[in-house]
Amino acid sequence: MAARSSGPTRVRLVTLTSDVGWAYAAQMKAVLLRSIPPGHVIDVTHDLPAHAVTEAAFVLRSIGEQFPAGTIHVAVVDPGVGSARVPLMVQCADGSVLVGPDNGILAPLAHALGRPRGFRIDPSRLGGGPREGTTFDGRDLFAPTAALLARGVRPARLGGPHAFRDLRLPIPIRLRDGARGEVLHRDTFGNLITNLPTGWVDPTSKSVGVAIGRDRRRTVPWTRSYEELGRGNLGALGSSFGTVELAVAEGRADRRCHAGPGTPVRLTWTPRSGAHAPERVNSGPNLRSSRR
Repeated sequence: MAARSSGPTRVRLVTLTSDVGWAYAAQMKAVLLRSIPPGHVIDVTHDLPAHAVTEAAFVLRSIGEQFPAGTIHVAVVDPGVGSARVPLMVQCADGSVLVGPDNGILAPLAHALGRPRGFRIDPSRLGGGPREGTTFDGRDLFAPTAALLARGVRPARLGGPHAFRDLRLPIPIRLRDGARGEVLHRDTFGNLITNLPTGWVDPTSKSVGVAIGRDRRRTVPWTRSYEELGRGNLGALGSSFGTVELAVAEGRADRRCHAGPGTPVRLTWTPRSGAHAPERVNSGPNLRSSRR
């Protein structure tokens, strides 16, 4: 019998982040909406690159920590589906619970939300009929788990403790005359989202030097908007992720620069007065060199 919450409770928000596409995402939402009211399921994205766990972890962390405390976050980027990898819940300090495969995707957001505790999902505690296959845990395990959590069931009633797999996003390095990092995400417009904090660049700068991958350094505008950059021009600006973005106005920076997630990036600029010696900085939570 499925675990039940004790007494009436506020139904919590559920977010969905995946690489499965919108048709498969609809199957997950169908499961959720059989148990929780409409309006409580939020799509973050379902068009992440297939199997790109590190990129998905960056997106999930960056967006997930903006949601209210107590949100249930489901993430399905799961190249190990059907294998021995563990189906996971992670309870966090603010009451949020993360649900997904134990392949590292949940770890950066879990650390950002604080004091994470892992639990292995026990399918026998979810109720319902037998599983329809082994290829879609998003529908068959994670969505039913999220529905119960959203109605107030505690993770400890759905599984036992589990030491989850950690994954730390790459740390940018701040230098006297710039910074070194890498691209972590390519958005739908081909913009290259790096791990270099926007706040490291002097907002009064008019240009920055950029070296992408093995390309030579080039000077590009440091701008506040795509319109200011001008159609067809490559430039750098602050992204909505809080980090430096490389973009081509009304074009694709990924094609112009032959770059994508994992491509090294170095920015250079004139040092500010009183600049400190080079330092390695933990830019936001969970940024440490590690790659799946």
